[in-house]
Amino acid sequence: MLGISRGVITRLVSAGFVSPQRGPRNEYLFTFRDVVLLRTAHGLQSAHIAPRRILRSLERLKASLPSEMPLTGLKITAIGGEVAVREVHGPRSAETGQYLIDFEVAPPHEGRVADFRGGRGEQPAALESAQGLFEAAAALEADAPAQAEAAYRKAIELEPDFPDAHLNLAALLCEREAYDEAVRVCSEALARWPDVAELHFNQALALEELERDREALRSYERSLELAPDFAQAHFNLARLCERSGNVQKALRHFNAYRRLNR
Repeated sequence: MLGISRGVITRLVSAGFVSPQRGPRNEYLFTFRDVVLLRTAHGLQSAHIAPRRILRSLERLKASLPSEMPLTGLKITAIGGEVAVREVHGPRSAETGQYLIDFEVAPPHEGRVADFRGGRGEQPAALESAQGLFEAAAALEADAPAQAEAAYRKAIELEPDFPDAHLNLAALLCEREAYDEAVRVCSEALARWPDVAELHFNQALALEELERDREALRSYERSLELAPDFAQAHFNLARLCERSGNVQKALRHFNAYRRLNR
């Protein structure tokens, strides 16, 4: 009925994402909320995201939420090979927290893949433009991250004034734990576009991973100066304030996060 395998359901139950009761014959009895979450998992699986990655993404997402906010209260979808949460500021990776650019690129009818790594022979005209490279990179992120990274860098080389390419490149670098490089990419982008809240946010995430909490805190604060309704920035800043012992400031930002997610 749900269109999802017994194995995935069992793992979701074991991980605590859904908590069904047992019926008189020891069968699972799911609530409506359970079914909504299971259907979400089915949608991700249908988008060819591996079950292990679905579970890892949902685990990280659940850990970042207040206990009173269920996963069923969020819009969870697939963008390329990413499990993404849709928020007011755009889609965010459930695994890394990085903001993403949503480009749905339909595959060619014959199923061919263009190789843009600089080999000999003619390149498709689309891959001679920064926009074409950007769209190709977005489509390749899940299955060929190294090629996607090369395409983002080539797009930036062709068109330096391309903030979305910097944003996605930083997210991809964080995905492979190249946090120093992600900070550098964000810093270069912010030198050109200092008023892009998502760039400050992504830089803060990378700084956190490098345990540069003071710098991360300033980046989150700048992100909120530019976008006061940036819910996830409030939440992450609250965590940092709590960790540093500034309880009053942490409570203020936790409350702002809850208010924005009602």
